[in-house]
Amino acid sequence: MNIDIKLHRDDLPDHLTLSDNIAIDCEFMGLNVDRDRLCLVQISTGNNDAHIIKLNRENYNAPNLKKLLENNNVVKIFHFARADLLFIRKYLGVKVNNLNCTKIMSKIARSYSDKHGLKDLVKEFTGNDINKNLQSSDFGGELSDKQLQYCARDVIYLHKIYEKLKQILVREKRDILYTEAIKFINCRVDLDLASFKEDIWSH
Repeated sequence: MNIDIKLHRDDLPDHLTLSDNIAIDCEFMGLNVDRDRLCLVQISTGNNDAHIIKLNRENYNAPNLKKLLENNNVVKIFHFARADLLFIRKYLGVKVNNLNCTKIMSKIARSYSDKHGLKDLVKEFTGNDINKNLQSSDFGGELSDKQLQYCARDVIYLHKIYEKLKQILVREKRDILYTEAIKFINCRVDLDLASFKEDIWSH
């Protein structure tokens, strides 16, 4: 598959026009939000394209990207939104509006499976195998072609996965349950930032 990959430094270009329905993923230096900084944000319109923004980690000055993330008229599709939103809030200082999470969708829709990782969803719904070996690589320095390809493949399938999961949710009459659950996601990020990592609903 040929993917149209464009690498942008610091921010999205001023006059770039994307669709009103985009997929987003992020890469970090690690999973500790207080120690490991946000490195990349990748965006796809679902047309085998990937815009990869290599952020300026000295100031995170990315007004075009921030405006897009906050735009309530643009639907954003994430996989495991909780982690991406946490780093976006910490380092870009914005709250993402109008979003969906394919991991949450999968957990509610696919009760026939306990595998809800992106690799599993890509395989089931597109028939493609994606290699996650570069997941734990250095995204803070200069990016190799293999890293760029990896980043792109993390977003180009999300639109298709979202549509397939939405169909299952509607068919199984769990769509309203998902709609109510996703409303909690930004509050869950607030709890993470406040160091409440445990399940607050447990006994």
